[in-house]
Parts: sequence; structure tokens; C-alpha cells
Amino acid sequence: MKYLMIIAVFFFSALPLAAQEKLRVALDWTPNTNHVGLYVAQAKGWFKEAGLEVDILPYTDTSSGTLVATGTAEFGILSAVGFHSQRATGADMTVVMAVMQHETGRLVFNGNREDIQRPADLEGLTYAGFGSAWEEALISTIMRNDGATGVFDTVTLGTSAYEALANGSVDFTLEVSTWEGVNSILLNRPQRSFIYSDYGVPDQHTTFLGANGSWLEANPDTARAFVQAAQRGYQFAADNPREAADILIAETAGMLSNPDLVHASMEALVDGGYLRDPGEPVGLIDSELFAEITTFLFHAGILRGEDGRPLEVKPDVTTWYTNAFLKR
Repeated sequence: MKYLMIIAVFFFSALPLAAQEKLRVALDWTPNTNHVGLYVAQAKGWFKEAGLEVDILPYTDTSSGTLVATGTAEFGILSAVGFHSQRATGADMTVVMAVMQHETGRLVFNGNREDIQRPADLEGLTYAGFGSAWEEALISTIMRNDGATGVFDTVTLGTSAYEALANGSVDFTLEVSTWEGVNSILLNRPQRSFIYSDYGVPDQHTTFLGANGSWLEANPDTARAFVQAAQRGYQFAADNPREAADILIAETAGMLSNPDLVHASMEALVDGGYLRDPGEPVGLIDSELFAEITTFLFHAGILRGEDGRPLEVKPDVTTWYTNAFLKR
């Protein structure tokens, strides 16, 4: 009997471990604190614990939404407006988690501008933009709701917008308060801002975790394992922002060269309540927020069909997202 037990132990120890399910996650930008939960879950071994081998793909010029919709990546971090725009064309994507619970963007201008006290004062001034239809709709709405006609000049500068704003080459721009906004403080560049929702633009989840819709339907158990491991990573970040920032810096192998910015950004995310709402699990998608921003985008003509024309009927977005894979 003793020898049989020894043989059995040897036999089972010689068996290969169960294969890890391989998944790819696309990023919507170079690594930053919006991605912190993924890197925490990777570093803590929570993906591996869930039976997953997860490859966080490097950011490329191809949008994360396109990589997800075409099946090049099973999951991706998606900007909210980008997701809505692509999903309206029929892109094969489903949102499975809200990374940000509220709008992190804001309209900003230099703090020494005494001539700008309200959005109506932006009339005829120069905006440093990024080339999307969302910007025009957003800014004109804010201005019109403050009594202006909503007319302004635009120069498309991309990320150079922030230097242009700082040196006075332009009058205002948009920024993510938890990243560029934090950086402006570290650089001692005083700013003032207008919050979108104060002027009639609905609050929204600005960042999502999304999945390829067909893959999601065919692989619900694997999807649940991944989503809940990522959710665990974001939960840890919400509870331990400093350690999570250190993990993000370490896991991205020198890509984040300013530790002060990463730590300050994590503090801003937690202090501002962006990672979770009180009494709710991290990642929960709010159906009202989702519906309200869809209505705004639809009426602004931003949601376009596969033919490139604005949708004539507001889409039913209840199938565009699900909370079913989250741990509640």
C-alpha cells in the first residue's frame, strides 16, 4: 500500500499544471493611473490565481476600441465617448465595468485670466483641441447654457495643448483633472476651470473596461474570472492608493518617469471619489448615467451609423453594457 501511495504521488506530481487561459487587454493610452487596477491584479498574481495568463498590450496608434471590436484583444480600456461612437456603428463591443464612476474632464484656463469669469467669456477665444466632434458639442453646450452663442476658434494641437495654454498661445483647453490637472499643480501652473455638469452636460463614466461582444457571449466563465480579478485590482487601488501607485510604476518598467505625478494622481482619484461611489462595489455601471450621456451624444449628432450619417433614432443602449460579470 505504501508503494502504491508513492507511485500515485509521483504520477500526479508529474502531471502538467492546468493550462492558463490566455487573454489580451488593450490600453487606450500609454500607462497611467486609469490602468492601475490591471497592473495591480497582474503584480498580485490575481489573474494567475483566476487561471488566466493576461497580456497587457502596449499602446499603439490603433485605438483600443478597434482592437477589441476586431478580436485582436479580448478586453480593452475604452474612453466613454470613443466607445459610444464606435458602438453606434455596430462595433462588436460590450462594456463590463466602469473604471471611472464620474466625469474626470474639465475645461481649463490659466488662473491669472481675469477676463474669464464664466463660460460666456470664452466667446470668440481660441481653444486648443484634440480633433473630436465631442469637443465642439461639449464646449458649445457649456457656452450656450451660460448665455453665449457658443462660437470660438479652434486649433488642433493634441497633447501640445497644455504647453500652449501655459505660455498663453491659446486661451483654454480640456484636460483630465486627475492627470493633466494634477500635473499643472506640480508644475506650479495655476488654473481655474469649469465643470461640465454645472452647465448642462450630463455626468458620465469617462473610462470603461470593455470586451469583444462575440467572445464575451462564448466565454462567460473566463470573462467573469478576468473581470473580477481586474475589479479586485481597482478595489485594492481605491483602498491603498500609495501602494497601488508604487505597483503601477514598477510594473510599467520606467514608462512612468514622474513618481510624484503618479502618486498625486492616485490621491486625486481616491479623494475625488472617481474609483467608487459610497456603498457600491468598484466598477458598477450606472444605467442612468449611461442613458443620459447617450441622449446627449445622440442629440449632438455624434452617434453615427455605419454609413457615417448621424443616427435618426436614439439607440437602445441596454445591450451595450452589463454588470453581470462583476462581484456584487
